[in-house]
Amino acid sequence: MARSIVSGTGFQMKSVRAAPPRLTHAVAASLVVAALSLCLSVALAVLSITAASALPVAG
Repeated sequence: MARSIVSGTGFQMKSVRAAPPRLTHAVAASLVVAALSLCLSVALAVLSITAASALPVAG
């Protein structure tokens, strides 16, 4: 990873690591996929609970 210079407080200079754009896009895409799969899981759970509560209780 490349290092870029960032000015700190006062006259001190601090170097930080800069991530390449491809890595940033890959991480963002994986977070989007994880968020969508979580939403889908919650939606399926809500629908199955709703369907199960609509069934008559045998007894």
